[in-house]
Amino acid sequence: MWEPEIKVGTTSSAPSHRAPMAPAMPGGRASSSYGLSVTDDKDARIWERIKDHPCFSEQAHHYFARMHVAVAPACNIQCNYCNRKYDCTNESRPGVASVKLTPDQALRKVLAVASKVPELSVIGVAGPGDACYDWRKTVATFEGVAREIPDIKLCISTNGLALPDHVDELADMNIDHVTITINMVDPVVGAKIYPWILHGHRRYTGIEAARILHERQMLGLELLTKRGILTKINSVMIPGVNDTHLVEVNRWIRDRGAFMHNVVPLISKPSHGTYYGLTGQRCPEPFELKALQDCLDGNVKLMRHCQQCRADAIGLLGDDREREFALDQISTKVDPSKREAYRKLVQHERGDQLAAKLDANKAVKSLGSSRTLAVAVATKGGGRINEHFGQARELQVYAVSRKGINLVGHRKVEQYCLGGLGEKATLDHTIVALDGIDILLSSKIGDCPKKRLAETGVRASDAFSYDYIETAIGALYAAEFGGKPAMPTALGPSN
Repeated sequence: MWEPEIKVGTTSSAPSHRAPMAPAMPGGRASSSYGLSVTDDKDARIWERIKDHPCFSEQAHHYFARMHVAVAPACNIQCNYCNRKYDCTNESRPGVASVKLTPDQALRKVLAVASKVPELSVIGVAGPGDACYDWRKTVATFEGVAREIPDIKLCISTNGLALPDHVDELADMNIDHVTITINMVDPVVGAKIYPWILHGHRRYTGIEAARILHERQMLGLELLTKRGILTKINSVMIPGVNDTHLVEVNRWIRDRGAFMHNVVPLISKPSHGTYYGLTGQRCPEPFELKALQDCLDGNVKLMRHCQQCRADAIGLLGDDREREFALDQISTKVDPSKREAYRKLVQHERGDQLAAKLDANKAVKSLGSSRTLAVAVATKGGGRINEHFGQARELQVYAVSRKGINLVGHRKVEQYCLGGLGEKATLDHTIVALDGIDILLSSKIGDCPKKRLAETGVRASDAFSYDYIETAIGALYAAEFGGKPAMPTALGPSN
């Protein structure tokens, strides 16, 4: 399912209350990713709301950054996959943060990040506890941010238990994006995930706790839909617990107006100190996650670019810069001209990238080949192959077939080069992460890792350095299954 395609000049940073121009694809055709008529402006209004939000738009995550402020440490439920940790710099997963912030500290940090990261477009409260349960801190933080940087989007992530109590306030604060974690619609399944909840000054356990949580989650989702607030549903895939059940979850949220469904894999190691980690609950394999996502595709729009961010994440998805902004070393002066200049640059770059993407997909589909390729890409953003293999911490994975070129997920990897030297153990870890991948593309890769990858069946290339991702993949697919490359690369081979 693809997003509205736009020509250069149609994007705008205007406030959301102004009527946006209808998005158009290169060639002047109006586009729709929601099954609407090309004359219906609903699609255009939705695109205007998500086009700069990296979590709600796969395209936006190439260009825009988000910041999570860890101001909400208290939580009203316990999840078997969660352990809220502080002063934790070596774990990249939801619920962990280096430091808890007060609302005043959070505002100072937001101003500092905005002054140095013009890509910043979204401020979110995603814990480490629950944004709706620790509500006063969430509100105080958002009031300060909205006052100082009014063009920043505000969003929250919540388990949904306390959500129905605050929907009206969310709407009044112009919070247009809410994420709810919903892992079950059957309390019997829920009892295996949530040992207890706190609700109405009482503690509930077992099936009763799961029933209450389910009812509150559905009510919150329905209320958000009625208020026109876009909702993304996160679901943790837990093998043997709720993996097959998530098909039913998908139906429930679709019927209640969810905008997007994001199925993420369980992260569970003994070192995390979670119940699942300590009891040996296994995580899903990448092929299991993809199979479930493919099964769900076609109902609610699926998110496939999630990074399962920490509660204090800063920067583009997959490029966490939190360590750059220690509270005692930050400046809080924001130059709005830098943010505006960046948006103008993105406006032009998006049009160029979209045209290249359309050309590449058209060429791939025209070949009529029944063959498929799985391609992993090292990228820093911008839709280009612009990351050195040795510096990559995650790889985007694309599936190429007669259906076109589609992002299907991410693979976490450890940084191979440290101090200019490659680590054999790290490369072994990367090889495991690349299971099922045919080709790896990066801006640069050394002969040693290239040879080692080739021995495992993964062809690695840096010949498409700084090209658009889809352009390079389209050329590779055409050369592989269609004879001559169907198009030149954007910048040409690097060697």
